[in-house]
Formats: sequence, structure tokens, C-alpha cells
Amino acid sequence: MNITQKLSSKNLFIFNLVLIGAIFGFTMAFFSFSCSSGTRVQAQESTVIIPASSLAVAENLQTVFRSITDKTLPSVVELKTVSVRRQQVPNFNGIPWEFFFGPRDRGGQDGQEREFRSAGLGSGLIVRHKDGIYYALTNNHVVDNATEIRIATKEGKEYPAELVGKDERKDLALVSFKTNDHYPLAVLGDSDTVAVGDWAIAMGNPLGEQFSFSVTMGIVSAVGRTGGPGGNINDFIQTDAPINQGNSGGPLVNIRGEVIGINTWIASNLSGGGNVGLGFAIPINNAKRSIDEFIETGTTSYGWLGVSLIDPNRDTVTELGLEGKRGALASQVFIGSPADNGGLKAGDFITHVNNREVRGVNQLQMIVGDLKPGDRATFTVIRDKQNRDFPVRIEARTDQIASDNKKLWPGVSLIPLTDQIRQNLNIDENVKGLFVYQLVAGSPSDIIGIKQGDLITSINGENVSDMAVFYKVLREKTASELWFGIRRGESTLESLRFKK
Repeated sequence: MNITQKLSSKNLFIFNLVLIGAIFGFTMAFFSFSCSSGTRVQAQESTVIIPASSLAVAENLQTVFRSITDKTLPSVVELKTVSVRRQQVPNFNGIPWEFFFGPRDRGGQDGQEREFRSAGLGSGLIVRHKDGIYYALTNNHVVDNATEIRIATKEGKEYPAELVGKDERKDLALVSFKTNDHYPLAVLGDSDTVAVGDWAIAMGNPLGEQFSFSVTMGIVSAVGRTGGPGGNINDFIQTDAPINQGNSGGPLVNIRGEVIGINTWIASNLSGGGNVGLGFAIPINNAKRSIDEFIETGTTSYGWLGVSLIDPNRDTVTELGLEGKRGALASQVFIGSPADNGGLKAGDFITHVNNREVRGVNQLQMIVGDLKPGDRATFTVIRDKQNRDFPVRIEARTDQIASDNKKLWPGVSLIPLTDQIRQNLNIDENVKGLFVYQLVAGSPSDIIGIKQGDLITSINGENVSDMAVFYKVLREKTASELWFGIRRGESTLESLRFKK
């Protein structure tokens, strides 16, 4: 085969085609690798460019937070407490102890008491200074039952402290310590101006000494929250600034470095009670008067109106014509109380106090409690679907006068007879009346024989078929005496008569 035939053969053609493809592929791969390597080198050498204006805003905000911390944290303290309790030592002698372990040396210890000491930790805030004495505000539950209290400052110094005064209803307490050292006082703000979305900065000593004097940040999530532990009557500020055990008593601060609240409790579904973004602080305005009273008298006083308050259910709201209204229903009134003397009656729906809106029972209790004995306040109520104002002179609240049930008028709480109640109690549709769901022991209604579960069908002989009629008749027809027509089971009867 000559050279021409070899060059034109099929095998040589295929060989050339493969060779050309390999050369082309190698060339493309080399080119691609070169470009890729150049890109990576360039990426490594490049920097993230942030617009100067944006960076300036962020740095200014960072400067603000640093300034707030520098200003407020020195007035925050750590409270170390010791509570002592005595408990009887159990007797392990006799069967089965001696059966398994043999006779034990009694040593005269059986039946004796032993002292147990438990340590606690919380936070506080220096709010007053007078004659070499510093006063720190904290929560009552931080120092409650403590036999020893010590205060530690950010700089590491410790001082023995004493309890000045406490208030269980607001969960507030004030402790004092003496020193010639200088500590700044916290600047107290105005919690009435706090709004949802405001910056919120929490300070304190979460989870023990290892994390003492921590600062966390968030926003105000809600205001006017109720339902705190232990019957606390505050209208709390809710925040998502991380708060944990040990933060109790520390400050919640706004963007100006002003204290707007005292961190108090958290809501958590975690087994250890960890933070889930639901922290609550006592508004600082709720504490300002208490601070002064603690220092002056060692205690705090509450104004007393003399009413029993409820948040009415939906059916009661409908029958009283209160749809869309905010306030608290005075279901009972103490005979001879400031409310009674001022003209308030059972069934009045209180909406404002001195033109301040009432959002519910807890807030009204707090508003009245903050009034001083002797103060005069105007209560705006809805009665018979009309707004009316009543001036009331507030008196001092005492446990004795607030628990005198024989003066609680009428001493019974009712709800409309709904289809569900009829079905549960097998009551015919043609039966009219109001269901007794709560009876106050020792009250006029209890004295004349009313029982929980009765149906009230009349007052002093006048039929009452709904809540509006009940309160109207109670208000207008019972000046001197009271008796009820009732249905109990299948029986219809009249109660005894209560004379005022």
C-alpha cells in the first residue's frame, strides 16, 4: 500500500479525529483552569464594601448601646441571699431500720430539728442615696424569707444589706447597704410612654455568678400584660430581650438609658425555665411611690374602693350591652365602703378613673391601689347603657376590712342561663332565671340561704330574667331589705330576708 493509500485509509482518518479531539479538549481544559484559578485569587484578595452611610448608622447605634451600658450597669447590683429553715430530723430507729442494719447509736438526735440553709441569687438596682446609705430596688420574691442578704457590685465589692420594706402584691422590695464608696443612681423613666416596638435592654445576673452583669437587647413586645405569678397585680411590660433566672430585680432600660421596668418573671415551656422570648417587667411607674414609702415607713399603703371586680363573660357582656367596651364589672359592693358612699352600685361597669382608661380588672386594682387614702377620684361607669361619673373619696385598705364578707353586697355572682347550662342541668327551655355560679361565704346571700347552683328568678318579688334587669332591680328595690325567689332542682321557694 503506497503513502497516498495509507493517508486516505479509514483507520488513519479515525486516528486523526481522535487526536484532534484530545488536543482540543486539553486546550479547553487548560484555558478553563487558568480562568478559574484567576477568579479564586481575585476573590481572596477582594473585600466586602459597605456603604459609608450605612456603616455610620450602625456604628452610631453601637455607640448608643455602649453608652447605655456604661451609664446604667454600674447601678446594677447582684443580690446574694441565704434562707434558713428548720426541719425535724426523721426517726430511723426500730423496724425496718434495725432489722436490716442493726441497732443505731441514737446519740439523743431523734425527733430534734435540724437547720437547713439555702442560697439564692437575684438582681437589683440602686435608686436612692441618703446619709451614706444606698437603697436598691428588687423583687420581693428575690429576698422573701431571706435571713441574710449581701449586695455585690460590678467592681467586685460586697456589702451586708438589710431589708427596708416589701410589697407582696406588686412583688417589690427595697434593700439598703452602707458604704463610703460612690455608686451612681439609676435614672428612672416614664413607663406610661412605653410603646410596642420600642428598644428594650435588660440587665442583671442570669443563671448565677458565672454570667453576672449581663446585658441583652430586644424590643417591647406588648404592654399591659396581666396574670403574673402569685397574684401579682401589675400591668407588665412584655419583652423579647433575653431574661433568665437570676435576672429578677434587674432593670429594663430604654434607648435613652432610662429604667422603664423591673424584670420579674418569664413564661417558658422549657423544663428548666429557660428564655423563649417571653419576659415580663414591672412598669417603673408602679414602683416609684413604693420606693419613697419603703424609705419613709418601711411599708406601703393601698387605696381601697370597696368593690369586688370581675371580667364579665360573653353572655353577661351581651345582656348588659357592653359589646366593644373595656373596663371591669363591679359585681359586688361593700356596704359602707368608699364606693357605696360615693354612689357606685353592683352592676356598674367601670371604664375610667380620673379620665384614665381601664383595660381590665388587674389594671383597675392597680390604679385604685396607687391612690392615697384621702384622695378623691372620679369613676366613670356604664349603668343602664349610659355613662355616668361618680366622685369617690378613697380610704386605706386593710386585710380586715377587705375580708369582712358580711358587708359584701349582695354576695352572689350570677351568669345568664345558657343552652349549655340548661343541657348540663336538664332545665326546661321555659324556665327563666340566672345561674348562681359563685357564693361568698358569710355574705348576705349566704346568710339568707342561697346556694351555689340555684337559679335566681326574682328579687323582692320582681322577676329577673337577665343580668341587666337583675342589677337594675337590685339597685332600685333593695334599699332596706333583700330576698330572692329561687328555683332549686324541681322546687320553687323564697329565701329568708336580709335587712340592712
